[in-house]
Amino acid sequence: MAHFKKPDEGSWTEHLKIDTEPVSYEDSITPEHYELERDAIFKRTWLNVGRVEQLPKRGSFFTKELDAAGTSVIVARGTDDEVRAFHNVCRHRGNKLVWNDFPREETSGVCRQFTCKYHAWRYDLEGQLAFVQQEQEFFDLDKSKYGLQKVQTDVWEGFVFVNLDPENTTPLREYLGEFAHGIEGYPFHKMTQAHKYRAEIGANWKLFIDAFAEFYHAPILHAGQYVSDEARKIQKYGYEALHYDTDGPHSMVSSWGGIAPPHDRTMVKPIEAALRSGLFGPWEAPDIGLATQELPPAINPTRDRRWGMDSFVFFPNFMLLIWRPNWVLTYHYWPTAYNTHIFEATCYFVPPENAFQRLQQELAAVSFKEYGLQDANTLEATQTMLESRAVREFPLNDQEVLLRHLHSTARQYVSEHQQHTSGAPAAS
Repeated sequence: MAHFKKPDEGSWTEHLKIDTEPVSYEDSITPEHYELERDAIFKRTWLNVGRVEQLPKRGSFFTKELDAAGTSVIVARGTDDEVRAFHNVCRHRGNKLVWNDFPREETSGVCRQFTCKYHAWRYDLEGQLAFVQQEQEFFDLDKSKYGLQKVQTDVWEGFVFVNLDPENTTPLREYLGEFAHGIEGYPFHKMTQAHKYRAEIGANWKLFIDAFAEFYHAPILHAGQYVSDEARKIQKYGYEALHYDTDGPHSMVSSWGGIAPPHDRTMVKPIEAALRSGLFGPWEAPDIGLATQELPPAINPTRDRRWGMDSFVFFPNFMLLIWRPNWVLTYHYWPTAYNTHIFEATCYFVPPENAFQRLQQELAAVSFKEYGLQDANTLEATQTMLESRAVREFPLNDQEVLLRHLHSTARQYVSEHQQHTSGAPAAS
């Protein structure tokens, strides 16, 4: 018997008009398909690269390596306070412009100008070429024509996005759709205490999104996150979500859970009881100026009193989780090959007021680090056996509806881009 009511169609998959047949993962194990995704998706869509808090004052900058798009970008706050992005390449001989000891590592800082390490060409914070070493040696050089190559940049609710396709004129806000509209007004700006971690994962980028788009696996794979009695209880109970939805390429799942404090302290580990914190965050939610019932409409869309967390996927690779105890978690999945990617996670909290609150946040952050790396380890095992092609089709259940949506969306982007570049009419 279902724990929560399903749509009238009988399943979320049928309600969202998504196919229920077994699926193929050929799109996650084929180098050729990955190359198509790079061109059709990562060079064409809006990508979240950071937050405005990383640019606290004029002259602040950071770089972002976008391997799947074949480039690196500089994101900077100009002297006019505007946030801009540029391809991280000097216009003289193509050297990477901003880097420290290792060219492939990201960096950040504050400066007045960007200076190339090779021949000392300098660019101002607005991207204009400001200085050329021995300029008289060049032939009628017009510096106004050799500024940094600009990248479309926009900010939504403090999240900085770039779009590498100059022909893509869809505004960011329009691209993010109804979920973004329904989240607007959430006080992300109050959650400036950030805990970050990063891992290199031996699996396709979509497979890790799959892992966090369903919780069917949580009572099994993550049983060690609970005390033994609670783990057995949760495995027997299983998992179901409150709500699933899609909006164009984007998707979301709304979940129960995150009870803080728990009904019984014997349900949690001793350190969680001592610090009053754990996987779902600190038990005492900080004041963010909004009560749970006042949250923007896309958050806890069913307004269920058992609600604990919402997870939004903004295609292609930005996952945003909003938790009932008033904190936020983001995931990013940056492809580096058909079977590898960089996984980044950031926990955002209201700044702690004392050492105890800081420890509470640390425990939540390290709990999620362990949680995420349990998935990562399993996904490397998944990748190896998918590549064996010993089995080519796999059944998915109703809780895995968003997996179907993600892979279908990615394949659609590839198909439409192929049709566009070949001049063939779009499929109906």
